Amino acid sequence: MKPLRAILLLRISDDRSGEAAGVARQEDDGRRLADRLGWTIGPEETHVIVENDTSAFKRRKIRLPDGSIALRTVRPGFRRGLDMLALGEADGLLAYDLDRVARDPRDLEDLIDVVESKHRRVPVESVSGSLRLANDADVTMARVMVAVANKSSRDTARRVTRKHEELAAQGKPGGGGIRPFGYEPDGKTIRADEAEAIRWMAEQILDGESLSGLAVRLNERGVRPVRSEQWNVRSVWSVLTGPRIAGLRRFRGAVVGEATWEAILDRDVWEEVRARISERASGHSNRLTRWLTGVLWCSLCGHALRGVAANKRINARYWCPTPDGGCGKIAITAPPLEDLIGERMVELLTDPDMMKDLISALSSSSADEARVQLAEDEAQLKDLARMWATRRITLGEYTEARGIIEERIKNARQFALGSAPRALRHLLEGDVRSRWDALTPTDRREMVRLFVPHGFTVLPLAKHKPRRFDPERLVPRSPE
Repeated sequence: MKPLRAILLLRISDDRSGEAAGVARQEDDGRRLADRLGWTIGPEETHVIVENDTSAFKRRKIRLPDGSIALRTVRPGFRRGLDMLALGEADGLLAYDLDRVARDPRDLEDLIDVVESKHRRVPVESVSGSLRLANDADVTMARVMVAVANKSSRDTARRVTRKHEELAAQGKPGGGGIRPFGYEPDGKTIRADEAEAIRWMAEQILDGESLSGLAVRLNERGVRPVRSEQWNVRSVWSVLTGPRIAGLRRFRGAVVGEATWEAILDRDVWEEVRARISERASGHSNRLTRWLTGVLWCSLCGHALRGVAANKRINARYWCPTPDGGCGKIAITAPPLEDLIGERMVELLTDPDMMKDLISALSSSSADEARVQLAEDEAQLKDLARMWATRRITLGEYTEARGIIEERIKNARQFALGSAPRALRHLLEGDVRSRWDALTPTDRREMVRLFVPHGFTVLPLAKHKPRRFDPERLVPRSPE
């Protein structure tokens, strides 16, 4: 008896165009075969099973009904077809070729079990003639051919993996896949309008915007992601946390080195953006963090002090925490201490000689050269003023020489400003006090660490003094 409710199984592994043209051709050929065989395919909505852009070889870890974890191909359409055949909802199976049905021996064995479990074997046919399960010889041949197809897939996967390892080691794009946002299809050439959008997105995150809020604003601005019409939290996160935009090459989830393409964001900006996103994802809020945590140290046991929130009994404070191995004997009230450090930082950043401290804090060899040059130029300015005061040079000579030296000093300061962290550049580009007040606690802490890299030691409360905030308890910490 010829099938009256046959299943037509259509599958293609890679549909890069997204137009399902491959499965459409398979359907045309499958329906012509059904006509030749005299089979009737069941209703299209239930019996034409499409597995577009679905691999029959790649396996993923899944949880089985008994709770154990196993590697299996993930093919909901194929499994639904097996269930229909087992339950009698379908009475035959048509496909284009054996490898469209199975490339994993386990999948084929599950199909064979269903075919042979019926009183009358379930008929199975293919357009290419490579799949028939009418008798033992057909079953044996199918097993051999699936084993060969599986070996071929493994060989291909191995060669592709080795090629991608080579490209990753060289920092080159892997090729294929979806065009990355911010770059042209070659994966290397920057697309100017999208790159500008990425820089704007980074600025918004650093200014405190959330991923969801940023997605809404991107949609309002008319910026579109690569393959969809609207941004969401996931797509914004994917673009901003991906190492590609920082000029880094990733392979198998890990950054393996510098890439050959140009970065859209500076590395320090990208890392700061990732840190802000991570803080939000972990439920931490910069506004609730005591920003001197990690800057203060116990004078008794040397442990780092930790910020503690206020409660009904005590004010917010920094404490040497016993749960973390501290002695618990040193504590200092947080608000006046933060005000004191903040005021000192503003004074430092508005000091005319601040650039010397800034350049001293930079560790690169170029910064060392700038420090030496700046010190020499400032000393020369003093000598020049002394020579003019003692009438050893004329006013015209003094003015000309001073202009040359001040130009060198200006260049050195511009270098220092360009080498400074983003938050410091932001501070120095406007009114320092107002911009300091607007800084996030994380940025405030980084500014303190820049100028006082070893932090402060907090001394015990003096017995002869009243129990109130004493700024003398705070002393710069010596390097170990």
